[in-house]
Amino acid sequence: MGFDRKAIDNKILDVLSDGRNVPSNIADELEVSRQYIQQRLQLLEAADYVENIGRGVYELVDDPRTDTDDRS
Repeated sequence: MGFDRKAIDNKILDVLSDGRNVPSNIADELEVSRQYIQQRLQLLEAADYVENIGRGVYELVDDPRTDTDDRS
């Protein structure tokens, strides 16, 4: 997919690799605004990397940093 990940996206993915979380907790941990985290999560969700499983809780579904093209 043509999603251009930013450094903050990798940090969000790091947080979600530890388990499900909500934007406000992620924002506090990364010391950025909840609105910015929400915006980035929506883009990550559109790229099918994370999923909102309900009540604003997000989980990692496909970590793009671990994708390899060595699948023959």
